[in-house]
Amino acid sequence: MEVEIVNRPKGQPLAEDYMGNFSKVSQRFEFAPWDPAGWQSRAEWLDQLPADNDLKANRVEVVAALRQYNEGIGNAEEALRTLDTLAQRDALVVVGGQQAGLFTGPLLVIHKAITILQAARDASVKLQRPVVPVFWIAGEDHDFDEVNHWYALTSRMTVEKWKLDRTTERRTSISKLSIPAWDEALVQMEEWLPPSDFKPDLMDRLHTFSQEASTLTAFFAKIMAWLFGKHGLVLLDSDDPSLRRVEAPFFKRLLLERGRINDALLTGRTEVESMGYKPQAEVSDAGVNLFRYDDNGERVLLLEEGGLLTDRKRTAAFTPEQLLEQADSEPARFSNNVFTRPLMQDYLLPVLACVLGPGEISYWALTKEAFRSVGMRMPVVLPRMEFTLVEGTVRKNMEKFGWSLEDVTEHFEEKKRIWLQEQDQLGLEERFNEVRDQVEGLYKPLLDSLEGLNPSLKKLGDTNLQKIKEQIDFMKGKAMEAGESRYSSGLRQLEKIRLSLAPLSKPQERVYNVFAYLNRYGTGWLDELVRMPLEPDGKHRMVYL
Repeated sequence: MEVEIVNRPKGQPLAEDYMGNFSKVSQRFEFAPWDPAGWQSRAEWLDQLPADNDLKANRVEVVAALRQYNEGIGNAEEALRTLDTLAQRDALVVVGGQQAGLFTGPLLVIHKAITILQAARDASVKLQRPVVPVFWIAGEDHDFDEVNHWYALTSRMTVEKWKLDRTTERRTSISKLSIPAWDEALVQMEEWLPPSDFKPDLMDRLHTFSQEASTLTAFFAKIMAWLFGKHGLVLLDSDDPSLRRVEAPFFKRLLLERGRINDALLTGRTEVESMGYKPQAEVSDAGVNLFRYDDNGERVLLLEEGGLLTDRKRTAAFTPEQLLEQADSEPARFSNNVFTRPLMQDYLLPVLACVLGPGEISYWALTKEAFRSVGMRMPVVLPRMEFTLVEGTVRKNMEKFGWSLEDVTEHFEEKKRIWLQEQDQLGLEERFNEVRDQVEGLYKPLLDSLEGLNPSLKKLGDTNLQKIKEQIDFMKGKAMEAGESRYSSGLRQLEKIRLSLAPLSKPQERVYNVFAYLNRYGTGWLDELVRMPLEPDGKHRMVYL
């Protein structure tokens, strides 16, 4: 397998500067990601915290909860041994996460797991101490429509979407949403996957996982454990009831210091705006930055109004004291939002670095003051590595046409038009345009001279000229179509390149699912990518399969 670094825009101005011009945005972050001293400084800051500091959860309780969860999802022995390492006082963590997508969701989820593993291994070598890779499954998220589907390229050269239908309209976390039957999703996968040496084993595994999983989060976790547990990846469900009990003291702290935290976020928003960037997450003036599950299991965002904590619809209201008591007795009733999740993550784990995508980097830029408001420091922010998987025939055709990834993603139609012109040995487009111009050049002066005879003749002549030009253009179009059909094989190859690398005009990693590649190539390429000594630098890489 061959890997090549290429330039690819991040699509987020702040993340773009973070990668290419860190000094421009460094004031919004604590530690420099590209300087080894930044990683050492973060490690030293964590080391100086006393073991019983209230900024950190009880390590023994965290490890016990994670062990129970990882054993429950059938994670590999290598991952369980990694948990033993996490119990050591000097162990640090590289963490990153994503929602629990159907069949793992888009490829970027796989890429994030690879980055976490690569970064933990790299940091362990450089710091000469244990660094544990942890994948944070955002099971507390409630947006089912964001995770209930997957995309694939069909044999008809179309990008199709398959999805799991919603079983309830209740707005609850993905980890709490039961899936009564996986039959429809498995049948869709079975029908779409073409025959291969690997398909029977893949389908057997998916059927087994589905029988053991009652939620999308559990199904996701079992697949990720199968793919990455052997490399030592520890999985964590943010909505795990066992972890919620460990989190209870910090939920109370988030409630007690809600005003200070929200003021800090508002300051962060102002700072980001003053630098010329658009904030990538909304900060409410009345934000508590926590969700609460109501009596129906609905996940409701809390706001502060008139000294009470309520929701947007004001269906229920509580005094701060009531919710503090509930956070202590029923911590599973609470859930973090996009801004308090980083803080809770830092409370639970000794986070050396957090692996983030471009959008996440942009909204984490709002949180520096929030970390400091509770006595914490933002960890090293490490951009997720990006990959575009290039199959053999696609690579061969790209070399044949002399196209780069940028040509495909940014200039496809222009490059295709130029290629067609180059194939036009008769010079049809140029000759038709020349005839059109000549006809107009000969006919228009004659029409202009008619105006002196009868103005209506001039108007009629102009209409006549326009129709003649339209007929020439019509004939040109038919001739060009005939030429294109002659080059249909080349056009099909170009279209296959486009659909493979830039489906739906988006990066491949944001659309396609990993099972297309597991079906064709097995898991060997994925294991090789994990083991390959890649610098965890957040850059985009072409992976030639």
